[in-house]
Amino acid sequence: MRIAILGAGAIARTMCATIRGMAAQGRPVELHAVASRDLERAQAFAAQEDVHRAYGSYEAMLCDPAVDLVYIATPHSHHAEQMKMCILHGKAVLCEKMFTPNFAQAKEVLDLAREKKVYVADALWPRYMPSRQIINDLLADDVIGQPSMLYSNLCYSIEHKPRITDPALAGGALLDVGIYPLNFASMVFGDDIVRINSTVELMDNGLDRTETVTIKYRDGKMSQLMASTAFNSDRRCVVYGTKGFMIVDNVNNPNRIEIYDRDERRIPKRIVGVPPQITGYEYEVDACLRDLDEGNLEPREMPHEQTLMMLRQTDALRAMWRVKYPFE
Repeated sequence: MRIAILGAGAIARTMCATIRGMAAQGRPVELHAVASRDLERAQAFAAQEDVHRAYGSYEAMLCDPAVDLVYIATPHSHHAEQMKMCILHGKAVLCEKMFTPNFAQAKEVLDLAREKKVYVADALWPRYMPSRQIINDLLADDVIGQPSMLYSNLCYSIEHKPRITDPALAGGALLDVGIYPLNFASMVFGDDIVRINSTVELMDNGLDRTETVTIKYRDGKMSQLMASTAFNSDRRCVVYGTKGFMIVDNVNNPNRIEIYDRDERRIPKRIVGVPPQITGYEYEVDACLRDLDEGNLEPREMPHEQTLMMLRQTDALRAMWRVKYPFE
């Protein structure tokens, strides 16, 4: 599979490291091309990352008949326009999170993909990781009894980055870091939600800086979530059950899962690791390999309806906070 990267920023470099690592393991992937709006930047990136071809425009790269899959690595404010461009050129897409800033843009993209019969995948990476199945299997094995409450957080001090504080780039905490606690809650407790409550602190420009979110589910379970761009947090997730609780060490890239008994809260009775990885991105690339080989139009790990479900939640939260992007 010949992969082209649209955008030449830091996250694109992580994907390059991923693909090189996969190729070294014998996986059928190739760093075929990179495109930037600046040809010199694309050429420098290609030289540094061992990419075969460099393009000074996205359109030029999409006209390359050798491209099998385009990985979109630009700010999420641009994703809808760029995905539609890929789809109209018949190129399969793996789009970095957030898929789009809002539900309406995602629906438009996915409707077009369905019409043109082009594969599109949402690269919300925890959905593809082995840790997801490990956590689900542990809960199914009744290791903490009946789960009833979970807590999750992700906070980074990142307001020095322009994408976080620029409304035109759909900045703020929610779409950059808040999506991960929301996603963890969705993976563990599902989406049969009866009520969402939230409290937010806004930046001076009206974007969300720090938020807490409480979700009540129809079966009585609850989630308590936190996200911020103003400070660092421990990034942990805790799932509480009738027999004990589970701690996941990192919401967006789990490495260690600890199981505690309800009567011994200091020492875990069981520790479960996750498989070693290249970067963690390889699992979404593997899904694309499988799906393109099988002729699928969406990944089973993150079906299109699930992408839309997550955007319904983020739209609802922004409506509560009265956070609106300039292009909406």
